[in-house]
Amino acid sequence: MRIILMKEKKVALITGITGQDGSYLAELLLKKGYEVHGLVRRSSSMCNRKWIDGLDIQLHYGDMTDPHSLDYILRDNEFDEIYNLAGQTHVGISFENPTYTFNVNTIGVLNLLESCRKFNDKARIYQASTSEMLASKWMMIGGRGKELLGSNEETLFEVHSPYACSKLAAHELCKIYSNAYGMFICCGLLFNHESPRRGDNFVTQKIVKGLINKENFELGNIDTYRDWGYAGDYVEAMWLMLQQDKPSDYVIATNESHSVSEFIEECCSQLNLNCKFLKEHILINETIDGPDSVIYLKDSQKRPWDVQYLRGDPSKAKRILGWEPKIKFKELIKIMIKEELKKYEK
Repeated sequence: MRIILMKEKKVALITGITGQDGSYLAELLLKKGYEVHGLVRRSSSMCNRKWIDGLDIQLHYGDMTDPHSLDYILRDNEFDEIYNLAGQTHVGISFENPTYTFNVNTIGVLNLLESCRKFNDKARIYQASTSEMLASKWMMIGGRGKELLGSNEETLFEVHSPYACSKLAAHELCKIYSNAYGMFICCGLLFNHESPRRGDNFVTQKIVKGLINKENFELGNIDTYRDWGYAGDYVEAMWLMLQQDKPSDYVIATNESHSVSEFIEECCSQLNLNCKFLKEHILINETIDGPDSVIYLKDSQKRPWDVQYLRGDPSKAKRILGWEPKIKFKELIKIMIKEELKKYEK
């Protein structure tokens, strides 16, 4: 008689586990009783792991650009779910380092898919795609102009940066491996999602930290519009995608769009600061003694080419996954400010 040993719990691998999304996802999976593994680069310092410090997870040294390291991990472990959150995720930096961006975001995904195909082809895979791949969607309103609509899973692709292009190439690779080899792969087209764990070089964190710490800092185009959600909400959508009977791609968003200047104004409102918008700078809490801080608007901070408007329609995720955002624009800013004030007060 053959004895079949059943797993006590699901086993998941998270690449990019030390980042914003990876750390929130690790916490979520642990709460759901998973055995959680993470991929980290051997060169990563311990300070880069502060969000996962103390979590009951198993770490594996490897690199998305090193196929052999991925082979070893996938060969020696049997994962039920694999969440690929690793990558170069900053749009502006992708213009400065396009080759590195493609090596990690595209070739890295190809390496992971190949390792899965060879050693773990039954694993369910989540690939982090991006809203930066999607064209803006408009509706004409008679002779009164046009209204920005939410882009969905049927919206045409339109890329404006090496980052978006690298993600689109990875997205198409996932389609190929799914259709050619029958692998269970879901791509999440996530719109901008923030949190207190967001990197300091991203605009939302730069604004929150700069205002609270009364620092002068520089921004580029403050008239771009983005659909901003909360990272803690969005990782739940990632998990839900891999629990479905069939793989599919999903837009994850709030269906609201706000400009960078609106983000600044809301931050100032919640911090009880005055802001005065001038042509080349913004004065924060200006008095006869001068402003608390100055935000300089510099062309050097602008991207060579950018998406002006982004807004997502998560209707499919609500209909099939039962997911919808719990936290939206003002509450998101409140959360980010609250955590940064704790650091400031210390």
